[in-house]
Amino acid sequence: MDERIAQHLDRAAATASAHAAVPGRDRQDAVARVGSAHHAEALGLTVSKVHEPAGLFDRRYEPSMSVVLRGRKRSIVGDDDQVWGRERFIITPVDLPVVAGVVDAAGEDGFVAVVWRLDPVVVGEVVASMSVPAAAAVAPGSSPSGAVTSLPRLGSWTEPLADAFARLIGLFDAPEDIPVLFPLVSREIVLRLLQTEQAPRITAALDGTGPSVVAGATALLNGRMAEGWSMERLARELRVSESTLFARFKEATGMTPAQYLKRTRLGEARRRMVVHGDTAARAAAAVGFRSASHFSRDYREAYGRPPAADAVVARAQLAVAAAV
Repeated sequence: MDERIAQHLDRAAATASAHAAVPGRDRQDAVARVGSAHHAEALGLTVSKVHEPAGLFDRRYEPSMSVVLRGRKRSIVGDDDQVWGRERFIITPVDLPVVAGVVDAAGEDGFVAVVWRLDPVVVGEVVASMSVPAAAAVAPGSSPSGAVTSLPRLGSWTEPLADAFARLIGLFDAPEDIPVLFPLVSREIVLRLLQTEQAPRITAALDGTGPSVVAGATALLNGRMAEGWSMERLARELRVSESTLFARFKEATGMTPAQYLKRTRLGEARRRMVVHGDTAARAAAAVGFRSASHFSRDYREAYGRPPAADAVVARAQLAVAAAV
């Protein structure tokens, strides 16, 4: 990693660590961090810190930029399984089900991660204001229209991006400056992202056809996951061709609609078992699985254990996994 990028990320890690929400801390510590939580909300940030590896757990990511500042984590999106750390970042362009866990807690310093919420209004304003169209920043493997084809899911830092990101995190220590500087630095970060190879993931949410199709599809699949969906039915409800739906959805999420639906159903079934104590049969039926054997097979494939056994283990890991 470039030395200047490393220095910026070191600075961000130190500040984020000081303001992170840490599971299991006492009430006095929690009260002391109320101010940090308030500032994090104002900055669109979720800052987490854990001191031991955590098993894989299901998370829902809204449009965001995810950064690991210390340690390493494993993230699974569809068939894409990556272990990564601070040398990369991830852009999530639409609501996405992710299986993730901490694999390296960085010793005494602790694992520190940040998720920054992407504001589509800000993205649109920056794109409209750029003198050089964002499409000019598209890397090989992407189309000039912003379509994501073989684009890697992990983005690479540039020095200007790392500097802007570190200044965003630095606003934790200058909360009185947030009303003035946050709108400026957030636009700068979006600009710097649009100058990286991840530009197509940012602009995918603004493309004339893509966002309404993909966002509409994810809304239907999440809101009515128990229904029997086929590509034909989903395309008909969205009033687009099956080929357009398939291509746009794959571009934005890295999954087909069928893969997305299966992952969403499995994640919700697991949540019901772990959080609410549902039986495997009840959870499976609630999310749309018609066959108990089909559910058990898919569940074991996704999580490595039968549903009931995994729920016991996952319940014990929940406090740590919630911070990943």
